[in-house]
Amino acid sequence: MSGFVPVRGLHHVAYRCRDAEETRHFYEDILGLPLVHLVRADTVGSTGEHCPFVHLFFELTDGSCVAFFDLGDNLAAAPSPNTPLWVNHLALRVDSAAKVDEARLRLVAAGVDVLGPVSHDGFVHSIYFFDPNGVRLELTLTISSADEVQGFRRDARAACDQWTLEKTTRTAAVA
Repeated sequence: MSGFVPVRGLHHVAYRCRDAEETRHFYEDILGLPLVHLVRADTVGSTGEHCPFVHLFFELTDGSCVAFFDLGDNLAAAPSPNTPLWVNHLALRVDSAAKVDEARLRLVAAGVDVLGPVSHDGFVHSIYFFDPNGVRLELTLTISSADEVQGFRRDARAACDQWTLEKTTRTAAVA
């Protein structure tokens, strides 16, 4: 969209958590993301709703954050009934395949079930696991060359258009 304000990067992504301390332990003590801010309020600033909460921010090395809301009721967000568990996830970038492997070993040692490593289409090399709230996480490394990444970028719109055409044809056939 031409003319829209420049989006400079991710500030934070937020999820619901069951318990602030359980979440703090996982993200700070196991994943090494420091807790850098906590908002405690009884009223939601954007809507005016009464809902006592804490909002925790864990910082990544680029300054962006993964954030969580503890609503004080000991409930985690329910999975979407129409979406497989592998679809919605947060992918976090690491520096090397050795770091992916190191992270896997540390997570397993901490009692976390880990899937992978998995290589996807020559694009990324990843491991997958769930946090205590049921949020699926991916630690990943781009394994494509700069030329390959540029080719992916060049071809992405045409591939999306082709998928849309095929999907429209397929769904029209079942309607």
